[in-house]
Amino acid sequence: MDVVARLKRGVSRKLSSSLSKSRFSFGRLASLDPKLANASRFAFGRQSSLDPNRRSPAKGELGVPENLDATMQLLFMACQGDARGMEDLLKDGVDVNSIDFDGRTALHIAACEGHVDVVRLLLSWKVNIDTRDRWGSTAAADAKYYGNDEIYNILKAKGAKTPKTRKTPMAVSNPLEVPEYELNPAELYFRQGDELFKEKYQVAKWNGTKVSVKMLDQNAYSDPDTINVFKNELTLMQKVRHPNVVQFVGAVTQNIPMMIVYEYLPKGDLQSYLEKKGRLKLHKALRFSLDIARGLNYLHECKPDPILHCDLRPKTVLLDDGGQLKVAGFGLTKMTKLSPDRYKLAQPIAHHAVSPYIAPELYKNETFDKSVDVFSFSLILYEMIEGVPPFHPKVPEDVAKMICLEGVRPALKTRFKTYPPDLNELIEECWNPQPAVRPTFLDIIMRLDKMYENCSKQSRWRDNLKIFWK
Repeated sequence: MDVVARLKRGVSRKLSSSLSKSRFSFGRLASLDPKLANASRFAFGRQSSLDPNRRSPAKGELGVPENLDATMQLLFMACQGDARGMEDLLKDGVDVNSIDFDGRTALHIAACEGHVDVVRLLLSWKVNIDTRDRWGSTAAADAKYYGNDEIYNILKAKGAKTPKTRKTPMAVSNPLEVPEYELNPAELYFRQGDELFKEKYQVAKWNGTKVSVKMLDQNAYSDPDTINVFKNELTLMQKVRHPNVVQFVGAVTQNIPMMIVYEYLPKGDLQSYLEKKGRLKLHKALRFSLDIARGLNYLHECKPDPILHCDLRPKTVLLDDGGQLKVAGFGLTKMTKLSPDRYKLAQPIAHHAVSPYIAPELYKNETFDKSVDVFSFSLILYEMIEGVPPFHPKVPEDVAKMICLEGVRPALKTRFKTYPPDLNELIEECWNPQPAVRPTFLDIIMRLDKMYENCSKQSRWRDNLKIFWK
């Protein structure tokens, strides 16, 4: 496919990205020669900002492609330094503050490229000099970054603000290394008091869509351990994709505060749901259990290394609009891999902070495997069919001690008439003190599927019987 056709099919997104990133790699398009197509990240030709061999207009440069919309033409001309062409566009009604997908204006691009006449033209048209792009940069900051002192002084004389930037621990030195998942923090709109999980997550709107945002604490940037946990979580979230696992939207790593952005699940967590609903009906308990088991099975089967949750509890299972459960909060426990399937906690868990759903191996700081999540799953399943947490109303520390040190298990009080005996047997196997006895999540899914199918058949039979008697 030739370059013009490529422009026609993807111009808004790709050319926007190529032109708009002039603080980093964007500058004037030196050529649209197909021979240079592979030299650019977006296959539109070599970018002048990073081309040390081109500092003067090249002969025979290609004009503005006719198939660009007005906004893209304005940005293209700013990149080329074509002040006369830009003035014609502005007279025709093109907004001087037009932006691309990265929030870059013509002023940003001209400031990067050092086109003084273009900057003066835009100022005469009352351009917003303090507009921030995806990375929080203004035109003045870009001019300063690229050493275009004349433009920087012109903008400063007009009252332009240069945002104070502080490098993050994940800031890249090479602009081309800015990750694809990077979001513009200016596009995240937070509402005071609108929070999820209170202490960790906040709800924000991103491009009109509600998202859940995990923000790094302002005091954490000098703590290498906290930064490593953030990086590990980000690495994990980029590679997981499953209907029963909370989805990754993007992250902010080049600006402070650093954030990880997830899909927003409006129905909250399973703990809140169970507190309101109490004991669940069999079909719902089985369906919820299958959702959790499928999410955990996916994590355990990730390659090259399984992802162990180690903190599975109703609070880390979220509910979406359609009534489906999604596993969240995984990959946060620091552990050391001893062998392909054996692990050890990097630091023992403080007993005053333990969850009542914790596996004995974790509580005792012993080596463990994937079955620790199976153990936690059994106690969640117990709560769904009994309507109360294990050993309610005892405090979590006492419950964890009873289960992990004393070997006590909560009584299964459900009647066989309401819940199949197979379900109780599965729970007892999952919370067995011997990890080797516990089933895998794949086995759990197969057994729950069979129970759910039988439950559905019985429900259909009862419905047909009611119709018959009517």
